[in-house]
Amino acid sequence: MHVGSILGLPDEVLPMTGSADLVIGGPPCQGFSVAGKMDPNDARSSHVFHFMDVVARVQPRAFVMENVKALYWNRRWDLIRGRLRARADDLGYRSALVLCNAAHYGVPQARERMLFIGVRDSDLVTLEPTTADRPPTLRMALDQLPRYGEPGNDSICRAKVTPAKEPIMRRSPFAGMMFNGAGRPMDLDSPAPTLPASMGGNKTPIVDQDQIDSGAKPWILDYHARLWNGGKPLQSVPKRLRRITVEEAAAIQTFPLGLEWRGPQSAQFRQIGNAVPPRLALAAAEAVKRSLGIT
Repeated sequence: MHVGSILGLPDEVLPMTGSADLVIGGPPCQGFSVAGKMDPNDARSSHVFHFMDVVARVQPRAFVMENVKALYWNRRWDLIRGRLRARADDLGYRSALVLCNAAHYGVPQARERMLFIGVRDSDLVTLEPTTADRPPTLRMALDQLPRYGEPGNDSICRAKVTPAKEPIMRRSPFAGMMFNGAGRPMDLDSPAPTLPASMGGNKTPIVDQDQIDSGAKPWILDYHARLWNGGKPLQSVPKRLRRITVEEAAAIQTFPLGLEWRGPQSAQFRQIGNAVPPRLALAAAEAVKRSLGIT
Protein backbone atom coordinates (compact mmCIF):
# COMPACT_ATOMS: atom_id res chain seq x y z
CA MET A 1 0.00 0.00 0.00
CA HIS A 2 1.41 3.38 -1.04
CA VAL A 3 1.29 5.93 1.77
CA GLY A 4 0.58 9.54 0.84
CA SER A 5 2.64 12.45 2.14
CA ILE A 6 -0.30 14.18 3.86
CA LEU A 7 -0.15 13.17 7.52
CA GLY A 8 1.01 9.71 6.45
CA LEU A 9 -2.49 8.81 5.25
CA PRO A 10 -2.99 6.11 2.62
CA ASP A 11 -3.85 7.31 -0.87
CA GLU A 12 -7.28 5.71 -0.88
CA VAL A 13 -8.57 7.94 1.92
CA LEU A 14 -7.25 11.17 0.39
CA PRO A 15 -9.25 13.33 -2.05
CA MET A 16 -8.31 12.83 -5.67
CA THR A 17 -7.06 15.40 -8.18
CA GLY A 18 -9.96 17.39 -9.59
CA SER A 19 -12.41 16.16 -6.97
CA ALA A 20 -13.34 19.70 -5.85
CA ASP A 21 -13.36 23.23 -7.23
CA LEU A 22 -12.82 24.73 -3.77
CA VAL A 23 -10.77 23.65 -0.76
CA ILE A 24 -11.73 25.51 2.41
CA GLY A 25 -10.76 24.95 6.04
CA GLY A 26 -9.30 26.24 9.27
CA PRO A 27 -6.19 24.39 10.46
CA PRO A 28 -5.56 24.38 14.25
CA CYS A 29 -4.72 27.86 15.51
CA GLN A 30 -3.45 27.17 19.03
CA GLY A 31 0.21 27.44 18.04
CA PHE A 32 -0.30 30.90 16.57
CA SER A 33 -2.87 32.38 18.94
CA VAL A 34 -1.94 35.01 21.54
CA ALA A 35 -4.19 33.00 23.87
CA GLY A 36 -1.62 30.19 23.74
CA LYS A 37 2.16 29.99 24.08
CA MET A 38 2.87 31.12 20.50
CA ASP A 39 5.49 28.39 20.23
CA PRO A 40 7.05 28.23 16.73
CA ASN A 41 7.72 24.53 17.35
CA ASP A 42 4.11 23.67 18.20
CA ALA A 43 3.34 20.62 16.05
CA ARG A 44 -0.18 21.88 15.41
CA SER A 45 1.20 24.84 13.47
CA SER A 46 2.42 22.51 10.70
CA HIS A 47 -1.17 21.82 9.68
CA VAL A 48 -1.30 25.03 7.65
CA PHE A 49 1.18 23.34 5.31
CA HIS A 50 -0.82 20.10 5.34
CA PHE A 51 -3.73 22.24 4.16
CA MET A 52 -1.58 23.36 1.22
CA ASP A 53 -0.65 19.71 0.59
CA VAL A 54 -4.35 19.03 0.11
CA VAL A 55 -4.57 21.99 -2.29
CA ALA A 56 -1.60 20.59 -4.23
CA ARG A 57 -3.26 17.20 -4.46
CA VAL A 58 -6.80 18.32 -5.35
CA GLN A 59 -5.78 21.29 -7.55
CA PRO A 60 -9.03 23.19 -7.00
CA ARG A 61 -9.88 26.41 -8.78
CA ALA A 62 -9.66 28.24 -5.45
CA PHE A 63 -8.87 27.77 -1.77
CA VAL A 64 -9.67 29.62 1.45
CA MET A 65 -7.78 29.03 4.70
CA GLU A 66 -8.91 30.66 7.97
CA ASN A 67 -6.78 31.28 11.04
CA VAL A 68 -6.25 33.70 13.93
CA LYS A 69 -5.28 37.36 13.64
CA ALA A 70 -1.80 36.71 15.06
CA LEU A 71 -0.81 34.65 12.01
CA TYR A 72 -1.58 37.71 9.89
CA TRP A 73 0.29 40.42 11.78
CA ASN A 74 2.76 38.99 14.33
CA ARG A 75 6.37 39.23 13.13
CA ARG A 76 7.07 35.87 14.76
CA TRP A 77 5.17 34.25 11.92
CA ASP A 78 6.84 36.13 9.01
CA LEU A 79 8.56 32.98 7.81
CA ILE A 80 5.37 30.93 7.87
CA ARG A 81 3.44 33.60 5.97
CA GLY A 82 6.23 33.75 3.38
CA ARG A 83 6.25 29.99 2.98
CA LEU A 84 2.49 29.90 2.50
CA ARG A 85 2.58 32.59 -0.18
CA ALA A 86 5.51 30.89 -1.93
CA ARG A 87 3.71 27.54 -1.93
CA ALA A 88 0.62 29.11 -3.45
CA ASP A 89 2.75 30.77 -6.13
CA ASP A 90 4.47 27.49 -6.94
CA LEU A 91 1.08 25.84 -7.34
CA GLY A 92 -0.08 28.52 -9.76
CA TYR A 93 -2.42 30.51 -7.52
CA ARG A 94 -2.80 34.23 -7.12
CA SER A 95 -3.09 34.63 -3.37
CA ALA A 96 -3.72 37.21 -0.67
CA LEU A 97 -3.62 37.32 3.11
CA VAL A 98 -6.61 39.29 4.37
CA LEU A 99 -7.48 40.43 7.90
CA CYS A 100 -11.24 40.60 8.39
CA ASN A 101 -13.29 41.97 11.27
CA ALA A 102 -16.49 39.92 11.33
CA ALA A 103 -18.44 42.99 12.51
CA HIS A 104 -17.80 44.52 9.06
CA TYR A 105 -19.62 41.64 7.39
CA GLY A 106 -22.93 41.53 9.24
CA VAL A 107 -21.76 39.70 12.36
CA PRO A 108 -22.61 41.25 15.78
CA GLN A 109 -19.14 40.37 17.05
CA ALA A 110 -15.78 42.15 16.77
CA ARG A 111 -13.97 38.97 15.77
CA GLU A 112 -10.80 39.45 13.71
CA ARG A 113 -9.57 36.55 11.61
CA MET A 114 -7.03 35.99 8.86
CA LEU A 115 -8.14 34.57 5.55
CA PHE A 116 -5.60 33.18 3.07
CA ILE A 117 -7.33 33.13 -0.30
CA GLY A 118 -6.00 31.79 -3.58
CA VAL A 119 -7.50 31.51 -7.06
CA ARG A 120 -6.15 29.97 -10.25
CA ASP A 121 -6.60 31.30 -13.76
CA SER A 122 -8.46 34.34 -12.40
CA ASP A 123 -7.81 37.70 -10.77
CA LEU A 124 -8.37 38.05 -7.04
CA VAL A 125 -11.40 40.04 -5.94
CA THR A 126 -11.25 41.57 -2.47
CA LEU A 127 -13.85 40.99 0.20
CA GLU A 128 -16.33 43.85 0.28
CA PRO A 129 -17.37 44.96 3.82
CA THR A 130 -21.10 45.45 4.17
CA THR A 131 -21.45 46.84 7.69
CA ALA A 132 -18.13 48.58 8.45
CA ASP A 133 -19.90 51.90 9.14
CA ARG A 134 -22.82 50.35 11.05
CA PRO A 135 -21.76 47.08 12.68
CA PRO A 136 -24.56 44.97 14.16
CA THR A 137 -24.86 45.08 17.93
CA LEU A 138 -25.17 42.39 20.56
CA ARG A 139 -28.70 43.64 21.28
CA MET A 140 -29.69 42.96 17.67
CA ALA A 141 -28.53 39.35 18.02
CA LEU A 142 -30.33 38.73 21.31
CA ASP A 143 -33.55 40.38 20.11
CA GLN A 144 -33.98 37.56 17.58
CA LEU A 145 -34.36 34.97 20.33
CA PRO A 146 -37.09 34.06 22.81
CA ARG A 147 -36.70 35.51 26.29
CA TYR A 148 -33.98 33.98 28.45
CA GLY A 149 -35.10 30.63 29.87
CA GLU A 150 -37.91 30.07 27.39
CA PRO A 151 -37.85 27.28 24.75
CA GLY A 152 -35.43 28.27 22.03
CA ASN A 153 -33.19 30.09 24.51
CA ASP A 154 -32.99 27.73 27.45
CA SER A 155 -29.57 26.06 27.19
CA ILE A 156 -28.49 27.86 30.34
CA CYS A 157 -24.88 28.10 31.47
CA ARG A 158 -24.86 27.32 35.19
CA ALA A 159 -21.51 28.96 35.96
CA LYS A 160 -22.07 31.57 38.67
CA VAL A 161 -21.00 35.18 38.40
CA THR A 162 -19.07 36.33 41.46
CA PRO A 163 -16.89 39.41 42.01
CA ALA A 164 -13.15 38.99 41.69
CA LYS A 165 -11.38 39.44 45.02
CA GLU A 166 -8.54 41.27 43.27
CA PRO A 167 -10.10 42.85 40.16
CA ILE A 168 -7.93 43.92 37.24
CA MET A 169 -9.22 47.27 36.04
CA ARG A 170 -9.35 48.86 32.60
CA ARG A 171 -10.86 52.20 31.58
CA SER A 172 -13.79 50.48 29.92
CA PRO A 173 -16.40 48.90 32.24
CA PHE A 174 -16.59 46.09 29.69
CA ALA A 175 -12.89 45.21 29.88
CA GLY A 176 -10.62 44.23 32.72
CA MET A 177 -11.22 41.26 35.02
CA MET A 178 -13.85 42.14 37.59
CA PHE A 179 -15.47 38.71 37.97
CA ASN A 180 -14.39 35.13 38.51
CA GLY A 181 -12.86 33.54 35.46
CA ALA A 182 -12.24 35.27 32.17
CA GLY A 183 -15.90 35.91 31.27
CA ARG A 184 -16.52 39.63 30.90
CA PRO A 185 -19.69 41.72 30.79
CA MET A 186 -20.77 42.72 27.30
CA ASP A 187 -22.11 46.03 26.00
CA LEU A 188 -25.50 45.46 24.39
CA ASP A 189 -25.10 48.44 22.09
CA SER A 190 -21.81 47.36 20.52
CA PRO A 191 -20.68 44.23 18.72
CA ALA A 192 -19.82 41.45 21.16
CA PRO A 193 -16.15 40.70 21.78
CA THR A 194 -14.72 37.52 20.28
CA LEU A 195 -16.48 34.47 21.70
CA PRO A 196 -13.90 31.97 22.96
CA ALA A 197 -14.03 28.24 22.43
CA SER A 198 -13.55 27.88 26.20
CA MET A 199 -17.11 29.01 26.96
CA GLY A 200 -19.31 26.83 29.14
CA GLY A 201 -17.88 27.75 32.54
CA ASN A 202 -16.38 30.88 34.07
CA LYS A 203 -15.04 32.02 30.70
CA THR A 204 -18.55 32.45 29.33
CA PRO A 205 -19.41 36.13 28.62
CA ILE A 206 -21.86 37.97 30.88
CA VAL A 207 -25.00 39.99 30.11
CA ASP A 208 -27.33 42.11 32.26
CA GLN A 209 -30.87 40.70 32.09
CA ASP A 210 -32.50 43.91 33.40
CA GLN A 211 -30.84 45.87 30.63
CA ILE A 212 -32.12 43.35 28.08
CA ASP A 213 -35.68 43.34 29.46
CA SER A 214 -36.30 46.99 30.29
CA GLY A 215 -33.36 49.01 29.03
CA ALA A 216 -32.11 49.55 32.58
CA LYS A 217 -28.75 51.18 33.12
CA PRO A 218 -26.10 48.44 33.05
CA TRP A 219 -25.19 47.43 36.59
CA ILE A 220 -21.53 47.17 35.63
CA LEU A 221 -21.26 50.94 35.05
CA ASP A 222 -21.73 51.84 38.72
CA TYR A 223 -19.68 48.90 39.94
CA HIS A 224 -16.81 49.84 37.64
CA ALA A 225 -16.97 53.43 38.92
CA ARG A 226 -16.90 52.15 42.51
CA LEU A 227 -13.77 50.10 41.91
CA TRP A 228 -12.11 52.76 39.75
CA ASN A 229 -12.49 55.27 42.58
CA GLY A 230 -10.88 52.96 45.11
CA GLY A 231 -13.91 51.16 46.49
CA LYS A 232 -13.65 47.59 47.71
CA PRO A 233 -15.00 44.65 45.69
CA LEU A 234 -18.45 43.40 46.63
CA GLN A 235 -19.06 39.94 48.02
CA SER A 236 -21.79 39.12 45.50
CA VAL A 237 -23.56 40.48 42.42
CA PRO A 238 -27.29 40.79 41.66
CA LYS A 239 -29.04 37.95 39.85
CA ARG A 240 -29.56 40.21 36.85
CA LEU A 241 -26.00 39.36 35.79
CA ARG A 242 -25.78 35.99 34.05
CA ARG A 243 -23.78 34.01 31.50
CA ILE A 244 -25.03 33.76 27.91
CA THR A 245 -26.81 30.63 26.68
CA VAL A 246 -25.75 28.29 23.90
CA GLU A 247 -28.48 29.77 21.67
CA GLU A 248 -27.29 33.31 22.34
CA ALA A 249 -23.69 32.37 21.52
CA ALA A 250 -24.88 30.80 18.26
CA ALA A 251 -26.92 33.91 17.36
CA ILE A 252 -23.88 36.12 18.01
CA GLN A 253 -21.92 33.94 15.60
CA THR A 254 -24.82 34.27 13.05
CA PHE A 255 -25.74 30.60 12.92
CA PRO A 256 -29.33 29.98 11.78
CA LEU A 257 -31.81 30.29 14.61
CA GLY A 258 -33.01 26.94 15.92
CA LEU A 259 -29.92 25.04 14.80
CA GLU A 260 -29.55 21.94 16.96
CA TRP A 261 -26.27 21.47 18.81
CA ARG A 262 -25.14 18.05 20.01
CA GLY A 263 -22.97 16.74 22.82
CA PRO A 264 -22.34 18.06 26.33
CA GLN A 265 -22.96 21.76 26.80
CA SER A 266 -19.23 22.47 26.98
CA ALA A 267 -18.81 20.80 23.58
CA GLN A 268 -21.67 22.85 22.13
CA PHE A 269 -20.07 26.07 23.30
CA ARG A 270 -16.70 24.89 21.94
CA GLN A 271 -18.18 24.14 18.51
CA ILE A 272 -19.68 27.63 18.38
CA GLY A 273 -16.59 29.41 19.67
CA ASN A 274 -14.26 27.60 17.26
CA ALA A 275 -16.39 28.34 14.22
CA VAL A 276 -16.03 30.93 11.50
CA PRO A 277 -19.16 33.13 11.66
CA PRO A 278 -21.37 32.02 8.76
CA ARG A 279 -21.87 35.59 7.50
CA LEU A 280 -18.11 36.11 7.31
CA ALA A 281 -17.76 32.78 5.54
CA LEU A 282 -20.45 33.91 3.09
CA ALA A 283 -18.51 37.11 2.34
CA ALA A 284 -15.41 35.04 1.57
CA ALA A 285 -17.44 32.70 -0.62
CA GLU A 286 -18.93 35.61 -2.54
CA ALA A 287 -15.44 37.05 -3.13
CA VAL A 288 -14.23 33.73 -4.51
CA LYS A 289 -17.35 33.44 -6.63
CA ARG A 290 -16.71 36.85 -8.18
CA SER A 291 -13.05 35.99 -8.77
CA LEU A 292 -14.00 32.85 -10.68
CA GLY A 293 -16.66 34.68 -12.70
CA ILE A 294 -19.47 32.50 -11.41
CA THR A 295 -22.92 34.07 -11.71
